[in-house]
Amino acid sequence: MKKTRRQRHKLPTDAVEITIQRLSHEGRGVANIDGKIAFVDGALPGETVTAVFTSRRSQFDELKVQEVLVPSPDRVTPPCVHAEICGGCSMQHISSQAQIALKERVLHEQMKHIGGLSGYAHLPPVLSETQGYRRKARLAARYVSKKEEMLVGFREKNSSFIAQMNSCAVLVKEVSDLIAPLRQLLVGFEGRLNIPQIEVAVGERMVEPGPDTLMRYQVAFIVRHLEALSQSDHEQLLSFAQRHEIDLYLQPSGPDSVHKVWPQEGVERLYYTLPEFGLRMAFHPSDFTQVNGGINRRMISQALTLLDLQPDDVVLDLFCGLGNFTLPMATQCARVVGVEGSDEMVRRGEENAAANGIANASFYSANLCVDFDESSWAQPGYSKILLDPPRSGAIEIIPRLAALRAKKIVYISCNPATLARDAAEFVQHGYTLTQAGVMDMFPHTSHVESMAEFVLVKP
Repeated sequence: MKKTRRQRHKLPTDAVEITIQRLSHEGRGVANIDGKIAFVDGALPGETVTAVFTSRRSQFDELKVQEVLVPSPDRVTPPCVHAEICGGCSMQHISSQAQIALKERVLHEQMKHIGGLSGYAHLPPVLSETQGYRRKARLAARYVSKKEEMLVGFREKNSSFIAQMNSCAVLVKEVSDLIAPLRQLLVGFEGRLNIPQIEVAVGERMVEPGPDTLMRYQVAFIVRHLEALSQSDHEQLLSFAQRHEIDLYLQPSGPDSVHKVWPQEGVERLYYTLPEFGLRMAFHPSDFTQVNGGINRRMISQALTLLDLQPDDVVLDLFCGLGNFTLPMATQCARVVGVEGSDEMVRRGEENAAANGIANASFYSANLCVDFDESSWAQPGYSKILLDPPRSGAIEIIPRLAALRAKKIVYISCNPATLARDAAEFVQHGYTLTQAGVMDMFPHTSHVESMAEFVLVKP
């Protein structure tokens, strides 16, 4: 009888001893076993380890460290007690310096291999705190009947299961400290089987500034529930929010169903500040904002330094969101036009401009993946451009952007592969890549955020 499925082979059960040669772009050790590439989770270059197989494929094998026999000087004790099992971070066993070196290598290798580019200046990495930095997250929730306990947190590594955790070293402390009490609360709910997710957003509380002022945060929870909450569950959740001073939102169905239930007064907003520019930015807890407040401030400052804004500059800001770059730029130039695909975010940008007394910034909604030649804002006259596209990059619009002949372009990227591809396209249209570097937006993960500067050489 002909087999219709590939036969599954059992994995070897014995551990193997191997020496690690280098790190992959994802932060896994790379070795060679009998002429075949092996990716070893938890291993570092130069180490000798014993490892067990987790999967075997035709082109490569995957393994997990069992024991480190000869450690690398770059190995450190993870700051989080859940690092071994939790999939939220994959590189806590690597020193911060080695993590940055890896991310820089990833960026510059992609620029060379995908974009064919070299000879540009390497910007110093943009760094900030590596613990307690994360202000946004989606925490999964699940009641485990056999154990009679509630799990709240991130997924386990390479698994759909939720990690059993009571704290998190990368979430801001105010959120980390709430994980255990939240588990205790939800396990007693009548509807505990119907709460799959809690979305977390963190804003900054208004405090009087001073030399010893510490950052204080305002936490918001958006609780997703698949069925209507019972009166008892609702009352307990409301009491929890009041006790811990949380802004509480409920989401009974799709994203449009999100609504605030505590405090009942006031607008549905959190805030973050950009002190260098004298700005206070409002956002809804479900809005996209940068997860790392410290890096965001440094990122904006570096972008504006690279743009070298002058009082007569007119700037185009694409994929502008709620005005994170738009409004700081408006404080230093003649005019800024922000363009974003979401009508809601455009309204948020206008709201923030008005609240901060910014009159020289305007916002437009447009699908930037299609032709926008007829749009009123898409006309020549911009001296500089900033763009911060999604992971897929901006390849479709580069010819149109290049036709505007702005003197300088600064590109913020969350994917070095698409940045390298797009960089080559800009070069084909008369620009040169002058500088590029990484920003450690997500410490302890393999995520690479980067920034590149392009200067027009062929007007």
